Amino acid sequence: MKSKKNIKLPLTGIEKANLRKNKIKIANILDFATDELEVLLNATNERAKEIYALAEFQTVPSVGIKFAEDLVFLGYYSLKELKHKDGAKLTDEYEHKKGYWIDPCVEDQFRLVVYFANTKDATKTWWDFTEERKKFRAENGYPKRRPQKA
Repeated sequence: MKSKKNIKLPLTGIEKANLRKNKIKIANILDFATDELEVLLNATNERAKEIYALAEFQTVPSVGIKFAEDLVFLGYYSLKELKHKDGAKLTDEYEHKKGYWIDPCVEDQFRLVVYFANTKDATKTWWDFTEERKKFRAENGYPKRRPQKA
Protein backbone atom coordinates (compact mmCIF):
# COMPACT_ATOMS: atom_id res chain seq x y z
CA MET A 1 0.00 0.00 0.00
CA LYS A 2 1.31 3.45 -0.80
CA SER A 3 1.99 5.79 2.09
CA LYS A 4 0.49 9.22 2.06
CA LYS A 5 3.01 11.93 2.88
CA ASN A 6 0.70 14.26 4.81
CA ILE A 7 -0.83 11.75 7.21
CA LYS A 8 -1.70 13.33 10.54
CA LEU A 9 -1.85 11.22 13.68
CA PRO A 10 -2.81 12.14 17.25
CA LEU A 11 0.32 10.62 18.78
CA THR A 12 1.37 11.05 22.38
CA GLY A 13 4.78 12.50 23.19
CA ILE A 14 6.02 9.03 24.10
CA GLU A 15 4.75 7.57 20.82
CA LYS A 16 6.49 10.34 18.86
CA ALA A 17 9.70 9.74 20.80
CA ASN A 18 9.51 6.00 20.08
CA LEU A 19 9.06 6.70 16.35
CA ARG A 20 12.14 8.97 16.41
CA LYS A 21 14.12 6.40 18.40
CA ASN A 22 13.26 3.76 15.79
CA LYS A 23 13.90 6.19 12.90
CA ILE A 24 10.33 5.86 11.57
CA LYS A 25 8.49 8.68 9.84
CA ILE A 26 4.73 9.04 10.19
CA ALA A 27 4.47 8.70 6.40
CA ASN A 28 5.88 5.18 6.77
CA ILE A 29 3.51 3.90 9.47
CA LEU A 30 1.66 1.76 6.92
CA ASP A 31 4.87 -0.12 6.13
CA PHE A 32 4.48 -1.93 9.46
CA ALA A 33 1.92 -4.46 10.67
CA THR A 34 -0.02 -3.58 13.80
CA ASP A 35 1.90 -6.11 15.91
CA GLU A 36 5.15 -4.43 14.80
CA LEU A 37 3.74 -0.99 15.64
CA GLU A 38 2.76 -2.29 19.05
CA VAL A 39 6.43 -3.10 19.77
CA LEU A 40 7.92 -0.05 18.03
CA LEU A 41 5.59 2.39 19.81
CA ASN A 42 5.46 0.44 23.07
CA ALA A 43 1.67 0.64 22.73
CA THR A 44 -1.23 -1.68 23.38
CA ASN A 45 -2.56 -3.78 20.53
CA GLU A 46 -5.72 -1.67 20.48
CA ARG A 47 -3.72 1.56 20.22
CA ALA A 48 -1.50 0.15 17.46
CA LYS A 49 -4.63 -0.89 15.52
CA GLU A 50 -6.08 2.60 15.97
CA ILE A 51 -2.92 4.33 14.76
CA TYR A 52 -2.68 2.05 11.74
CA ALA A 53 -6.37 2.60 10.92
CA LEU A 54 -6.09 6.38 11.19
CA ALA A 55 -3.16 6.31 8.79
CA GLU A 56 -4.80 3.86 6.36
CA PHE A 57 -8.07 5.80 6.18
CA GLN A 58 -6.13 8.94 5.24
CA THR A 59 -4.87 7.19 2.10
CA VAL A 60 -8.37 7.71 0.71
CA PRO A 61 -8.45 10.91 -1.40
CA SER A 62 -9.89 13.90 0.48
CA VAL A 63 -10.14 12.03 3.80
CA GLY A 64 -8.39 13.69 6.70
CA ILE A 65 -7.73 12.85 10.33
CA LYS A 66 -11.17 13.97 11.59
CA PHE A 67 -13.10 11.63 9.31
CA ALA A 68 -10.56 8.85 9.94
CA GLU A 69 -11.35 9.29 13.66
CA ASP A 70 -15.08 9.05 12.84
CA LEU A 71 -14.52 5.68 11.18
CA VAL A 72 -12.63 4.40 14.24
CA PHE A 73 -15.43 5.82 16.44
CA LEU A 74 -17.81 3.51 14.53
CA GLY A 75 -15.47 0.57 15.22
CA TYR A 76 -13.72 0.22 11.87
CA TYR A 77 -9.99 -0.40 11.75
CA SER A 78 -9.31 -1.12 8.08
CA LEU A 79 -10.52 -0.38 4.59
CA LYS A 80 -11.09 -4.11 4.18
CA GLU A 81 -13.78 -3.94 6.90
CA LEU A 82 -15.58 -1.24 4.89
CA LYS A 83 -15.83 -3.30 1.71
CA HIS A 84 -19.43 -4.05 0.79
CA LYS A 85 -20.77 -1.58 3.37
CA ASP A 86 -23.37 1.02 2.48
CA GLY A 87 -22.49 4.72 2.83
CA ALA A 88 -26.07 5.70 3.69
CA LYS A 89 -26.32 3.02 6.39
CA LEU A 90 -22.96 4.04 7.83
CA THR A 91 -24.29 7.61 7.99
CA ASP A 92 -27.45 6.49 9.74
CA GLU A 93 -25.40 4.42 12.21
CA TYR A 94 -23.06 7.36 12.83
CA GLU A 95 -25.90 9.82 13.49
CA HIS A 96 -27.60 7.34 15.80
CA LYS A 97 -24.38 6.79 17.77
CA LYS A 98 -23.63 10.54 17.94
CA GLY A 99 -27.21 11.43 18.83
CA TYR A 100 -27.52 14.29 16.34
CA TRP A 101 -27.65 15.01 12.63
CA ILE A 102 -24.40 15.45 10.77
CA ASP A 103 -23.51 17.64 7.84
CA PRO A 104 -24.67 15.92 4.61
CA CYS A 105 -21.18 16.05 3.15
CA VAL A 106 -20.09 13.54 5.81
CA GLU A 107 -22.38 11.03 4.11
CA ASP A 108 -20.53 11.76 0.88
CA GLN A 109 -17.31 10.81 2.70
CA PHE A 110 -18.84 7.55 3.90
CA ARG A 111 -19.87 6.80 0.33
CA LEU A 112 -16.35 7.65 -0.92
CA VAL A 113 -14.57 5.45 1.61
CA VAL A 114 -16.79 2.45 0.78
CA TYR A 115 -16.22 3.08 -2.94
CA PHE A 116 -12.45 3.32 -2.41
CA ALA A 117 -12.38 0.19 -0.21
CA ASN A 118 -14.00 -1.74 -3.04
CA THR A 119 -12.19 -0.26 -6.03
CA LYS A 120 -8.95 1.43 -4.86
CA ASP A 121 -9.88 4.11 -7.43
CA ALA A 122 -8.03 7.22 -6.26
CA THR A 123 -9.57 9.51 -8.88
CA LYS A 124 -12.70 10.36 -6.87
CA THR A 125 -13.15 12.65 -3.88
CA TRP A 126 -16.07 13.00 -1.48
CA TRP A 127 -17.84 15.68 -3.53
CA ASP A 128 -18.13 13.22 -6.42
CA PHE A 129 -20.78 11.47 -4.30
CA THR A 130 -22.98 14.50 -3.55
CA GLU A 131 -25.45 13.93 -6.38
CA GLU A 132 -25.73 10.24 -5.57
CA ARG A 133 -26.48 11.09 -1.92
CA LYS A 134 -29.04 13.77 -2.83
CA LYS A 135 -30.84 11.38 -5.18
CA PHE A 136 -30.82 8.57 -2.62
CA ARG A 137 -32.14 10.76 0.22
CA ALA A 138 -34.82 12.32 -2.02
CA GLU A 139 -36.06 8.82 -2.86
CA ASN A 140 -35.52 7.12 0.52
CA GLY A 141 -35.35 9.85 3.16
CA TYR A 142 -33.85 9.07 6.57
CA PRO A 143 -34.69 6.28 9.01
CA LYS A 144 -37.45 6.78 11.59
CA ARG A 145 -34.90 6.40 14.40
CA ARG A 146 -32.88 9.38 13.14
CA PRO A 147 -31.99 11.72 16.03
CA GLN A 148 -34.19 14.79 16.45
CA LYS A 149 -31.30 17.18 17.07
CA ALA A 150 -29.68 18.87 14.10
